Amino acid sequence: MDQENEITLRKLTVDDVDDFMVWATDPKVAHFCSWEPHTSVEDAIAYIENVVVPHPWLRAICLNNRPIGAISVTSNSGADKCRGEMGYVLASAYWGKGIVTKAVKIAAKMVFEEREEMERVEALVDVENGGSQRVLEKAGFVREGVLRKYLVQKGRIRDMVMFSLLRTELRD
Repeated sequence: MDQENEITLRKLTVDDVDDFMVWATDPKVAHFCSWEPHTSVEDAIAYIENVVVPHPWLRAICLNNRPIGAISVTSNSGADKCRGEMGYVLASAYWGKGIVTKAVKIAAKMVFEEREEMERVEALVDVENGGSQRVLEKAGFVREGVLRKYLVQKGRIRDMVMFSLLRTELRD
C-alpha cells in the first residue's frame, strides 16, 4: 500500500452509517458471519449505538480514513482474560488486496500494547472460508487445528479452524 492508500483503524461511529451500510448489507460479506445483512439504515444505526460503540475493542478498517470494514477483539475475564477472539469484515470490493491482512497485523499490535493481560489473540474461521484463513496465515497466525461440529451458524452445524497469535510471536 502506498501513502495514497493508507490503512488505519479507528473507532466506528453513527456518523459512519453510510459507509457501514456498504458492507453490512452485502450478502457476500455476511455469508460466513453470524449475522444477516442489515436491511435498513435505522437498524444499522441501532446496531452501531447498541453493539459497536459499547464494544470493548472494535475499530473501523479505514482506507484513507473512510471505513471499508471493521475488526474486533473480545475482552474476557477470569481464567480467560489472557486471550481474546478476533473477528473482521471488509466490503467485498476490497477483497484480495491485502487490506485485511494489514488491518489484522495493526489490530494485534494495538491489542497487545493496550492490554497487558493479553497473551493470545485467536480467530475461528469456517473451514470453507479459505480467504480468511489465508489472511490469518499471512498475518503470522498459527493454524492450530479444526474444531469439528463446533457451532451452529445460520442453522447449519459448522466445522471451524482455530488460529492464534501469541504476544511472543508478534512481528511487523
